[in-house]
Amino acid sequence: MKKLKKEDIKQEVFDLYDDYAHNKLQRREFIEKLSLYAVGGLTVSSLMSFLLPNYKDTMLVNPNDPDLDSGYISYESPKGGGTIKGLLSKPKNTVKKLGGIVVVHENRGLNPYIEDTARRAALAGFITLAPDALTPLGGYPGNDDEGRTLQRQRDRFEMLEDFLAAFDYLKNHEQCHGKIGVVGFCFGGWISNMMAVKQPDLAAAVPFYGSQPTEDIDKIQAPLMLHYAGLDQRVNAGWPEYEAALKKYNKSYEAFVYPNVNHGFHNTTTPRYDKESAELAWGRTIDFFKTHLNV
Repeated sequence: MKKLKKEDIKQEVFDLYDDYAHNKLQRREFIEKLSLYAVGGLTVSSLMSFLLPNYKDTMLVNPNDPDLDSGYISYESPKGGGTIKGLLSKPKNTVKKLGGIVVVHENRGLNPYIEDTARRAALAGFITLAPDALTPLGGYPGNDDEGRTLQRQRDRFEMLEDFLAAFDYLKNHEQCHGKIGVVGFCFGGWISNMMAVKQPDLAAAVPFYGSQPTEDIDKIQAPLMLHYAGLDQRVNAGWPEYEAALKKYNKSYEAFVYPNVNHGFHNTTTPRYDKESAELAWGRTIDFFKTHLNV
């Protein structure tokens, strides 16, 4: 059987995966619905293998890159989950103090894709902290299905406190000059929006396909760069109201909608990944952080 390509898969299959990845379908129901598309030589098994994350072959940064200083630390989150583990990364042999970025995972804990993204941001000239909100439950369990199950056991506002505490950790780090931004994906996009609401000292926020806050938008002080996927009807439904509020309160924001791509288009590990849009969005993100976090 020929190797599957993204173009071989109907959009309805990606929509099913989105429902599954966001806990709207149980695994058995996902497989049952997926079987409707196992035609023309396709099997459920091959579709599943194609859709699920491939962490082995998709990392963009070598964790042992000689220009990178990256390792796990723990910090305190007294209003959240207590002691939280995170990946702290920065360029090696840096003398000057750096801007900081909190990198926020999806709804499944600190998986290899988010770690890779945090290291990538560090190599661009920042000190980054990627917390694992699953720390109180033992941490990211090694696969996303279990990660999603664990993350549903935590209150999302308590997890928000963990990322606000990560802001405090970076702000007080000896190699950070105190300007902190946040970038997050999916659940992390919501966290990024909410950190802008809750933390008046936040210097920049970049939510990728994140759900929008519904109140206290007037409290946002940080400039925003928002990335949305053109095919992501679920998240995009909240954007017009959010944009109207941002305009009403005269907030600084840029928003980009990338046509014909799915939710998760930045995630290198699944076929939803769109290289062109992901690289464009990431380049914009790094330039935005360089503008707002460098001193």
